[in-house]
Amino acid sequence: MYFSFIIPVYNRPQEVEKLLWSISNLDYDSNFEVVIIEDGSSVTCKDVCLRFRESVNISYHFKPNSGPGDSRNYGMRKAVGNYFIILDSDCILPQEYLKAARAALQEDYVDCYGGPDAAHNSFTSLQKAINYSMTSFFTTGGIRGGGEHLDKFQPRSFNMGLSKVAFEHTNGFGKIHPGEDPDLSIRLWNAGFKTRLIKEAYVYHERRISWRLFYNQVHKFGMVRVILNKWHPQTRRLVYWFPTVFIGSVFMAVLFAILGWSIFLILISAYSLGIFIDSSIKNGVQIGVMSVLAVFIQFTGYGYGFLRAFYFINILKKQEQKQFPNLFFL
Repeated sequence: MYFSFIIPVYNRPQEVEKLLWSISNLDYDSNFEVVIIEDGSSVTCKDVCLRFRESVNISYHFKPNSGPGDSRNYGMRKAVGNYFIILDSDCILPQEYLKAARAALQEDYVDCYGGPDAAHNSFTSLQKAINYSMTSFFTTGGIRGGGEHLDKFQPRSFNMGLSKVAFEHTNGFGKIHPGEDPDLSIRLWNAGFKTRLIKEAYVYHERRISWRLFYNQVHKFGMVRVILNKWHPQTRRLVYWFPTVFIGSVFMAVLFAILGWSIFLILISAYSLGIFIDSSIKNGVQIGVMSVLAVFIQFTGYGYGFLRAFYFINILKKQEQKQFPNLFFL
């Protein structure tokens, strides 16, 4: 396997510098390449790429803005490798990343894999709290943090491997964003390809840097899930309703507590305490407190987004691209 890293970027040269630094320090005994796709940025990372050209085999491509999915496809068409590793620009790789990915694929080859994400020690408390919320067993079942409890693993495009054969067969990512990665995974399954989780191929993922950006991100995740359920009805799961039901339960628990029935509020408090204790053990008390807030923001954003999209698409029968044009690059 000859690996090609595929990295789309939009106005984030500082992130690319951190990522390229980590790639230049990989412990790996074979050649690989890095393909940077500048997606119409006004603040480019071209100078950053030039500084790393003596230590990393980099090809840099500037193109008009068309979204991350289309930019990844563009990069894979330009790449010379036969196995692509797709990363977000806000990731940092541990030294053993490529060794771990190669060893796992040599032992049990698949045409598409995904790896988990973790919080680096240098990340801010906010980033660590958000990382906990997005990867914890108590919130997502651990599906982004190295555990998988659904029937099949859906790799995420912040850390995803894809063979050239699978890319050419499926034509890669679609125009939806976010949601282009699970959509591709489902189409890969339909075409007979297998996916798997490689726990050892993890990345440090910096994620969003404010509560508002985090809310906006998970709100879109909830909306997109309804669209994916429409496109791929065989993937519908009751678990996708959990954030919506949880937030509704919180409001009902408060109402019942006002009326004198506090048992439901006690259950919600016990769940919050469990998150606080678990995160505090792993990250410290300050991040434990912030993790509780992160979980409620995550569930509120996702749950409202899911309910909103369900109403317009499944009840009012609206066409998704016309109703939610901000979720598509056309």
